[in-house]
Amino acid sequence: MTSDLAFGVIGLGFGANHARVLSTLPGVRLAAVCDADRQRLDAAVRGDQVAAYTNYEAMLREQKLDAVIVAVPARLHEPVTLAAIGAGCAVLVEKPLAPSLSDGLHLVEAAKNAGLPLMAGHIERFNPALQELARRVHSGEIGRVLQITARRMGAMRMPPEDVNVVHDSALHDIDAMRAVLGLDAEEVYATAQTGVITPLENAVSSLIRFAAKDGSPGPIGALEVNWLSPLRLRDLTVLGEDGLFMLHYAAQSLRRYRLPPRLGPVQGWSLVTDPDGDAAEIIPVEPREQLVAELDAFATAVRDGTPMPVTGTDALAALAIADAVTESARTGQPVRPQKF
Repeated sequence: MTSDLAFGVIGLGFGANHARVLSTLPGVRLAAVCDADRQRLDAAVRGDQVAAYTNYEAMLREQKLDAVIVAVPARLHEPVTLAAIGAGCAVLVEKPLAPSLSDGLHLVEAAKNAGLPLMAGHIERFNPALQELARRVHSGEIGRVLQITARRMGAMRMPPEDVNVVHDSALHDIDAMRAVLGLDAEEVYATAQTGVITPLENAVSSLIRFAAKDGSPGPIGALEVNWLSPLRLRDLTVLGEDGLFMLHYAAQSLRRYRLPPRLGPVQGWSLVTDPDGDAAEIIPVEPREQLVAELDAFATAVRDGTPMPVTGTDALAALAIADAVTESARTGQPVRPQKF
C-alpha cells in the first residue's frame, strides 16, 4: 500500500485554497504550511496535524516533504522554488512560473539538474470546458482555425505590483491559446495602458500570429486583458472555417455556432445575428473545481513518475510570449517570441 504524499504550502494568500484542497485530497497529506502572516497561518491550520511556520527555510529543513506548493508573490518564486528543489521536493509554482523568461529558465534548469518534477500552476488548463474545446478543435470539428480571441477584464482592488497584467492575467489566455491550437506563436504586437493603478501595464491589447499548419496560414490571436473594467469578462472564442466555439471560463460552459448553408456569390453568407439564440449548440460539460483537478493531476504525476500535465516547456513558452507582448507594448514594435 502506497503511503500518502506529504505536501507543504508556502504562501497562504491564494495558497490557502491549495491548503484547503490538499487537506481533503485522497492520497495526499497536508503536512506543513508557511506564511509570514500569523493570522493567515491560524486560519489555515486546524488541529495539530499540520505544522505551521513563518520561515519557509525552517519548514523545508525540518519537515520531510514529497512536494511543495509555492504560492508567494512572483518576485519570490525563484528563491523559494530553488530552496524547495534543494530540499528534494517536487514543486508546483503558481503562475507565472517566474516574472521573466530568464528567471523561468533558471528554475526549469535547476529542477532538471536535480531530477525533480516542476509544474507551473496554469489552472485554466484544468477547466473542463477548455479541455473539451481543445479536444474538439484538435479533432477538426470547425475545420481550419482562423482566429482565437480572449477577453479577461475586471477591476482589481489589490493587483500585484511585481508583475504586469500580461504576466499575471493574460498569461492564463496565452497558455489556453497554445493548448487549444497546439501551435507556437510566431510574432506579437501589443499596446498597453500603464500606470493607471500600478506602475506597470494595467491593460493590454495584443495580436498574436501563430505558426502555419499543413501549408495554411496560421491563426491570428487577439488578447484584450485589463484590471480596470467594471464589467467582469472571462471568455474565449475560436473561429474556424466551419463554425465558432465560445467558452465562458467561470461558468465552465461551451457553445458551438454553425455557419448556415452558403447562399451564393452575390448574397454571400447568411450569418447568425443573435449569439444567444437557437443557433447555438450547448455542449455538455461536467463541472469540476479546477484546483482539485490540478492538484490531483500534479500529485498523480509525482506519485507515478509520469510527465507533468503542464510541463516546464509549456510554462517557458507562455512566459516567452508574455515577455514578447510586454516588449512590444513598450517599444511599439512587433516582437518574435523565443521558441521551445
